[in-house]
Amino acid sequence: MATKIRLQRHGKKKNAFYHIVAADARAKRDGRFIEKLGTYNPNTNPATIELDFDRALHWIQTGATPTDTVKALLSYKGVLLKNHLDKGVAKGALTEAQATKKFEDWMADKGAKITGKTENVAKEVESAKSASLAAETATNEARAAEIAAKNAPEVVEEEVVEEAPEAEAETPTEEAPATEAETPAEEAPAAEAKTEATEEVVKEEAKKEEK
Repeated sequence: MATKIRLQRHGKKKNAFYHIVAADARAKRDGRFIEKLGTYNPNTNPATIELDFDRALHWIQTGATPTDTVKALLSYKGVLLKNHLDKGVAKGALTEAQATKKFEDWMADKGAKITGKTENVAKEVESAKSASLAAETATNEARAAEIAAKNAPEVVEEEVVEEAPEAEAETPTEEAPATEAETPAEEAPAAEAKTEATEEVVKEEAKKEEK
């Protein structure tokens, strides 16, 4: 019987997680399986992988074929490396102690990388949360200031008109002397004109009498 190690889908739409199972290659993807080996949740950062290492190694060593995704998960957890080292020990290329030392060094290095990534992710999340909180605080303060300005009573400034002192306001206007204002128009030219006319008449009458 051909055996495959594959993922079996569970969870809700757009929020799926998976069981890692050993199943008959002829079975449906989400159908019956032989053994559950672990779980895989891609919704976390980093992804959460829980695996029964020994049982997964057993199925790999007995010829079970992993799917591409499961193969990557087994490599990430060191199952494929352990299988490779065990084959080297069986062929005599490595001693058991050498294989164990190599595997432990690899696991320590892998653990340090995972820890570093987890810490970086946590720092990024904390930084994003702080930035979001600061932005929200600034928005709330601006909104509160706007509401306060809108509800504040309007202040009407009264203009103060400065009044002139009474003494200056009641100062009488100087009037021109009545004699100057009532000076009669000059009548001399008219009198002279009458005198000249009379003299002309007298001269004409005198000329008549001489004739």
